[in-house]
Amino acid sequence: MKSENLLEELEKAHGAPPENLSPALQVLWLAKAGDWEGAHNIAQDMPDPQGAWLHAHLHRQEGDLGNASYWYHRANQPVPSREISIEAEWLDLAAHFTRHSR
Repeated sequence: MKSENLLEELEKAHGAPPENLSPALQVLWLAKAGDWEGAHNIAQDMPDPQGAWLHAHLHRQEGDLGNASYWYHRANQPVPSREISIEAEWLDLAAHFTRHSR
């Protein structure tokens, strides 16, 4: 699935993500759909750097920049500058995880 397809499917659908999505794409789906808690629950269960990166994005989305910084560090990813919107970061993450979906 490409990131554009993920966004198109999300805009057409309501509720839970399709079952065939990887955990990373489920996190992005739920975050975009407004289910921060559901997205966070999945990200917390991903013990690898990819999960930490998504976890960081979620805390940035909620405005907890200190916690987000911790998770970006755990993910070995730079903290996005304030000029990069949450939407732009989501699109970058969607592009990355649709290419590297497991």
